[in-house]
Amino acid sequence: MAVDHPPAPKAWRGRFYEDFDIGDVYPSRLGRTITETDNIWFTCLTLNTNQVHFNDEYAKGTPFGKPLVNSTLTLSVVTGLTVPDTSENATANLSWTDINLPNPVYVGDTLWAETEITAKRESKSRPNVGIVSVRTRGINQRREVVIEFRRTFMTYKRDAPEVTDLFPGTDSDWTV
Repeated sequence: MAVDHPPAPKAWRGRFYEDFDIGDVYPSRLGRTITETDNIWFTCLTLNTNQVHFNDEYAKGTPFGKPLVNSTLTLSVVTGLTVPDTSENATANLSWTDINLPNPVYVGDTLWAETEITAKRESKSRPNVGIVSVRTRGINQRREVVIEFRRTFMTYKRDAPEVTDLFPGTDSDWTV
């Protein structure tokens, strides 16, 4: 499927509240392959002692036949894949709901994310932000949906003082 892409901006600052329209869909630009190290480290970091994530012999006796990637790692990676398009200028995540895991993720799977804007509104208490709701799904290299969820976050408006450009610049001339 050919997609008409607009030219890249000269400077990318992420999307702000004003940039979102209900129904917009953002496919992640990058995919991320899950490694065994990712899965083991994340499982240990979160103190998850379910052996299906780190014990090959145990996992052979499960219906999956091999270790599963920790599902909260899947949630974290897929959420991370959405950040450049959705929440790079967020000030807070407000909720994750309706998390579904229709297919397993295994070491070696590559994940992409697709996100649709489902709602937006002005903040009632903070004039510099708006509230954006999305639904996201993670898709593997076999075109299987491995996770779906809803997320709501608070994101800055374009003119919010918190998101002024922090690049320091320099008065020095180039030397190369």
